[in-house]
Amino acid sequence: MTHAFHWFALLTRSNFEQVVYDQIAQKKLDAFLPKIKKLTRRKDRKTIIEVPLFPGYLFVKSRTDPACQLVALKTLGAVRFLGNHQGPIPVPETQIHSLQLLTASECDVVTGACSRLTQGDPVMVMEGPMAGAKGEFIQYRGKSRIIIKIPLLGQYAGVEIDENKVEKIPEHLS
Repeated sequence: MTHAFHWFALLTRSNFEQVVYDQIAQKKLDAFLPKIKKLTRRKDRKTIIEVPLFPGYLFVKSRTDPACQLVALKTLGAVRFLGNHQGPIPVPETQIHSLQLLTASECDVVTGACSRLTQGDPVMVMEGPMAGAKGEFIQYRGKSRIIIKIPLLGQYAGVEIDENKVEKIPEHLS
């Protein structure tokens, strides 16, 4: 019985996406690691870096038989293929093609599910006229805009602000 090639989502260890991708490419397997450009702030400067579009995942083209998939799974940092009790579930070729087009374009990519902040997280404004103000994250507004709730005189005021000007306060410091 011949097994066709399909794309599968491969879960990796945290921050191992590029390592796994490089090793899988050395094994002559087709792999795709969608990345986007992101503005990052360092203490003294802002730089643009490439980060995985889906942190912790990349895509591998493989046959459906377990022996073929084992080659990818025996890669340092690879965890498992996404699937269910019956095995890995293929990702449609059309979705991979769309991701390739999306990441090849120079458009700003905005992902729908953002887990950086969740409702109720304590945050601090890092720059701008409200720098130093502490508050609570309320919701995403889209286009990198968020609403935070800041306590003032025993009451609360909601403020819409750029997401990249706000940092989550670690729990042990809030």
